[in-house]
Amino acid sequence: MVLAYNGVPALTRSDFTIPTGALTAVIGPNGSGKSTLLNALTGLVQPISGSIEVFGLAVDRAHDRVAYVLQSTKVNEVMPVTVREVVAMGRYARRGRFSRAQRAADRAARDAAIDSVAIADLAGHQLGELSGGQRQRVFVAQGLAQQADLLLLDEPVTGLDLVSRTRIVSAMRGELAAGRTVAYTTHDLAEAAEADHVILTAGKVVAEGIAADVLAPDVLAAAYGVGIVHLEDGSIVLDDAAHRPAGPHVHFERGDSRS
Repeated sequence: MVLAYNGVPALTRSDFTIPTGALTAVIGPNGSGKSTLLNALTGLVQPISGSIEVFGLAVDRAHDRVAYVLQSTKVNEVMPVTVREVVAMGRYARRGRFSRAQRAADRAARDAAIDSVAIADLAGHQLGELSGGQRQRVFVAQGLAQQADLLLLDEPVTGLDLVSRTRIVSAMRGELAAGRTVAYTTHDLAEAAEADHVILTAGKVVAEGIAADVLAPDVLAAAYGVGIVHLEDGSIVLDDAAHRPAGPHVHFERGDSRS
């Protein structure tokens, strides 16, 4: 598979796998093809050669099994739309004929998604009234409301306050517990280290597998082209100002039933 964005090669010949029912972190330098990879999984970017399958189907046949939460979503500040209405939009693609049972299922999915990211107290608020972290929780809830088999999130917690980060991570963990598949991009090595599967990009898929193998210092150094700093607690940090941790990270706590 080869991917390009706006005519510029983003990922040269690469193969990768996102394991079903697991948490996959996609990491790499800025401009390394992380977001393009997610866009390709949704059909927003078409391979210029090769192909991508989602659950054994061509991407255009699997779109109703994929939910995608973008890194940033522009909001019309004067648009009169509430949090509840924005989350409900996640159900539009699943609506058939408007039977009473279908409407009840939509409301139940909407309310469950709102609860998952703890924004029930904001449900009647206008979207333009919310902080950045609250808005991001709303858009994550919109993705959750789709109840898709594969949830994709592009840097879902980057730059957010600790409460919003914690709530979003908890919601992602809930999707895994429900047997769904979650993949997300991140610059935080600590977050990536707690994923089941890691994909490292640097203009191509450089490595993939368990975190211990992909996040090895020599592998990271080759992909990022920068030095690696070993901390006393055994963790590692990229010696690159653009990728140093900006604040506390949130752990993906997993139980003994981890897939």
